[in-house]
Amino acid sequence: MSASAQGGMKMDPKAPASPRDSVVTTVAGANINVNYGRPSKRGRVLFNGLGDMKWGMVWRTGANEATHFTTSKPLQFGATLVPAGTYTLFTKIVENGKWELVVNKQTKQWGTDYDEKQDLARIPMTVTSNNAVVEKMEIMVKPAGKGGEIIVAWDNYKAVAGFTAK
Repeated sequence: MSASAQGGMKMDPKAPASPRDSVVTTVAGANINVNYGRPSKRGRVLFNGLGDMKWGMVWRTGANEATHFTTSKPLQFGATLVPAGTYTLFTKIVENGKWELVVNKQTKQWGTDYDEKQDLARIPMTVTSNNAVVEKMEIMVKPAGKGGEIIVAWDNYKAVAGFTAK
């Protein structure tokens, strides 16, 4: 930001509205890297079936370029095994309180260039309400039990997919 002649603040015209962010961590022996764009809520209605995220739609799980996910070891999400490698992540907003983490084999595409035929897996997510509104979408990868969790938090919601490393 920079100061204007009137003494107020104005946004840096070069700063992206949805800056890129990364999670780089090791969970259960797996090196995991997630690179994604962080959109802001900006007063929008997002997840009520009538807002930007309609029921049944596949969302890029971020902004701008697709969200990239790399794991050094295979990860087991319930009955689904995701081999070590690099993927893109999407989220299907199935209906109120029911989301799926979509692991897609196509990489290096723009976030809206989704090809369902490239899906490796659709993993059910546990969706809960946040205690407070999350203005800027955030992806976290945290240890949990003998494995870990991929957490997507934005607006009033937190969606979690648990995994173990193989």
